[in-house]
Amino acid sequence: MAYWLMKTEPEAFSLDDLQARGQEPWDGIRNYQARNFLRSMQPGDGIFIYHSRVAVPGIVGMAEVVSSAHPDPTQFDPRSHYYDSGSSLDKPRWDLVDVAYRSSFTQCISLDSLRNMPEFADSPLVRKGNRLSILPITESQWQHVLSLVDDGRQ
Repeated sequence: MAYWLMKTEPEAFSLDDLQARGQEPWDGIRNYQARNFLRSMQPGDGIFIYHSRVAVPGIVGMAEVVSSAHPDPTQFDPRSHYYDSGSSLDKPRWDLVDVAYRSSFTQCISLDSLRNMPEFADSPLVRKGNRLSILPITESQWQHVLSLVDDGRQ
């Protein structure tokens, strides 16, 4: 089992949206490193959902990978914001995984808090200028965050 952090802008798609839908394809990833992370995900992997571009960015809940990576159909749709004219059905460039809602935290674990945790000292998440939307999380980081929210999950 592996652990991941997936960033989302809540005005576009929030943890509440995922909760309402139950399960959703995580589409629109157009960064090669993030795509490669998607390709290494397996069903059962844990995900922290991180809200970005908000007043207090941070981890707001959990989801789970429920499919292996497969081609992102938005890359083939000329009407999609995520269309990629260089991608073809026989050689897709972009993948997605399906994710399922697991829980919401009663309080956000803020980026400022994460910056002060020794477990995250070496994480790209806390480095200035990091904009990658998908990051691996170590088991110790995963367990530490869970220890903070054990009593706070809804």
